[in-house]
Amino acid sequence: MTAEERAALREALVTSLANKRLRTPEQATVADFFEALAATTRERLVDRWMETRAAYRAADAKRVYYLSAEFLLGRSLTQNLVSLGLYDVARDALGSFGVELADVLEAERDPGLGNGGLGRLAACFLESLATLKLPAYGYGIRYDYGIFEQHVVDGQQVEKGDDWLRHGNPWEVRRPECTTVVHFGGRVEESADAHGVFRARWLDTHHVLGVPYDMPVAGFGGHTVNTLRLWSARAAQDFDLELFNAGDYRRAVEAKSLTESISKVLYPNDESPEGRELRLKQQYFFVACSLHDILRRYHEEHEDLDHLPEKIALQLNDTHPAIAVAELMRILVDLEQLPWDRAWAITRACVGYTNHTLLPEALERWPVPMFGRLLPRHLGIIYEINRRFLRQVQIRFPFDQPRLARMSIIEEGPVKQVRMAHLATVGAHSVNGVAALHSELVKANLLPDFAEMWPERFNNKTNGVTPRRWLYSANPDLATLISAHLGTDWVTHLDQLEALAPLAEDAAFVEAVAAVKRANKQRLADIIAARNGLPVDVDSMFDVQVKRIHEYKRQLLNVLHIVALYLRLKDDPTAAMTPRTFIFGGKAAPGYAVAKHHIRLINDVADTLNADPMVEGRLRVVFLANYGVSLAERIIPATDLSEQISTAGKEASGTGNMKFAMNGALTMGTLDGANIEIREAVGPENFFLFGLTAEQVAETRARGYDPMAFVRADETLARVLDLLASGFFSPGDPNRYADIVHGLKHHDPYLLCADFGAYLARQDEAGEAYGDPTRWGRMVVRNIAHTGRFSSDRTIAEYAREIWKLAPVSVPAG
Repeated sequence: MTAEERAALREALVTSLANKRLRTPEQATVADFFEALAATTRERLVDRWMETRAAYRAADAKRVYYLSAEFLLGRSLTQNLVSLGLYDVARDALGSFGVELADVLEAERDPGLGNGGLGRLAACFLESLATLKLPAYGYGIRYDYGIFEQHVVDGQQVEKGDDWLRHGNPWEVRRPECTTVVHFGGRVEESADAHGVFRARWLDTHHVLGVPYDMPVAGFGGHTVNTLRLWSARAAQDFDLELFNAGDYRRAVEAKSLTESISKVLYPNDESPEGRELRLKQQYFFVACSLHDILRRYHEEHEDLDHLPEKIALQLNDTHPAIAVAELMRILVDLEQLPWDRAWAITRACVGYTNHTLLPEALERWPVPMFGRLLPRHLGIIYEINRRFLRQVQIRFPFDQPRLARMSIIEEGPVKQVRMAHLATVGAHSVNGVAALHSELVKANLLPDFAEMWPERFNNKTNGVTPRRWLYSANPDLATLISAHLGTDWVTHLDQLEALAPLAEDAAFVEAVAAVKRANKQRLADIIAARNGLPVDVDSMFDVQVKRIHEYKRQLLNVLHIVALYLRLKDDPTAAMTPRTFIFGGKAAPGYAVAKHHIRLINDVADTLNADPMVEGRLRVVFLANYGVSLAERIIPATDLSEQISTAGKEASGTGNMKFAMNGALTMGTLDGANIEIREAVGPENFFLFGLTAEQVAETRARGYDPMAFVRADETLARVLDLLASGFFSPGDPNRYADIVHGLKHHDPYLLCADFGAYLARQDEAGEAYGDPTRWGRMVVRNIAHTGRFSSDRTIAEYAREIWKLAPVSVPAG
């Protein structure tokens, strides 16, 4: 950093404050400084952004288009400052005004564009694509509201609108000249043209405008700046003037409101038919906008559509964008008038599909009547794809009617359903899972008939996370310590962390890492005190489970362990026990009553334990509301023990597990998702493994699982369940948790009772290990050193090489 750089940025901030906020530095608030710094940073990105686009055009480069219903970006200012090498410059420039950069960074709201691992993965991928200089666009929806802002009232989750755009988004650029028209409803008229070729016309539709907003995605170093294009739904007509003048004000704007609801909120509740219809509209809306935009760009530079697969790759991030298969066929057959077989060959060569879930209920299935009402032409195309596909199946496997039913894109039943995962699989040249176990289970359990028919299509691409955000930025003290020993190349070559492994035997380095962890824990303790009014002991083990609240992720198993420890201390207050602070965070879907009930249980247990003087200093339980990226950036570097305890065979991959290990948290986990590969990387002796394997889970269920057999055999488990059922944690409502206990004793679909004993035993081992700082510190260093393979740079390089056939393009210096 030079004095000239600091002076230039300082002057730019003064100018921006005047132009954007009509204020001098002396008058400016922290929010004013945020807007000024964001605007100044974006100005420095714009030149590289435009140069990147020009370089792709000049190289006639193949581009990948990443279609995702969500992008959980987190705040952008820190990452953009880091990417441009301006972080220290900005800190000093703001300091000259008596303003702390940390306060300015906190003024930015997290964008409400994603919810969980799917969206966070998409964000990591976009950053890695830019860092690796790969030509790429992200496509999604510009939601007016995020999924919701979570509050906890009387222990219960309360959802409020996440109005993240209330003060605007300083990073986006509105691009009205690229507005796209999207059609819904209407009817299909079929005929033969003058040459006797079948033609279909989609008529009498109502249409919606898709207005694009572009956001820059800078790679580390700021050389390549790719684009995330998000679509906002707008009505073709703002309001009906005739109705308005007649005094019918509600109906005058009703059509506009209904139209613009498409991009109003992320993941609207789909418990109602109206909610399901809105979800389908959202998915088709952003896919249609994106494909028309992609084809428009292609036609600007090329004429022959046969070369389309050589210039574009479409990656479907789960089943949400699977309608892209039918929409691309509609464009090629109806609008470009290509023969069906030629269009199908092009479509399949362009499309890749990433599966992210093994849960059948999470795979999109749409009722045929609703689908046909909204997208009648696409339903016809899907039926034709299915007819031709089932003929292939029939020829390959004659006399196997059950196989035809299993593989059909259309599921028969009282109400026929369109199976979107089947459509994506049939319409893609590549189908990948996101962890080694997950990819095998996709082939063995989820799509076995397809894997038997097309084994060459199926492959694995284990997920990864960007180390720039999740280590370099989120944990700057640890990053500085690493750089002092390795230099700074590790930031873009994470495998270099392996060189830290010998330092696990270096007492000084182990102590330095421990000091960084303790400082991070103090920062998190301050947040807990400010938000929850609860003091926590930074020398206690921070035992953390932060993720979406879902039964298969088994937050409930964690609670059972906490209650078991509580009973142990009530039985013997002098019992030896490692002090622990249990930290939970995560949102339950608004319509997911069971998950919301688990949140209430966590908070009731927390209220009871935290008020009991007998366990003060021994046990603390914290639920941090409104968990998101920015909160994760504070929690993950402060974590000692990472809870990755899903039922084996249920988690596709997980990326939180990678972030925790990368930041020196040890994992308590099952052999599920990427846990398996993390354990292989860090060594079994540095990972707390427990529980049934996926094969054992299947065998247990096949034998007829009886959870009561485990309850009868385990006195601790029986006492824990009895205490829950007694109303001890809900004295004003003694039967509040009777349903949870009954469910565990008589159903237990996620095998908590079967895994409880092994979980407690490994937890005791973890507590014992934490009580030996030297042993624990060595395990921490080994975890950090062996996580290089979990960089999203590695994942993206595999996608580019093996699926997309994508080459990097260097952007010349401007």
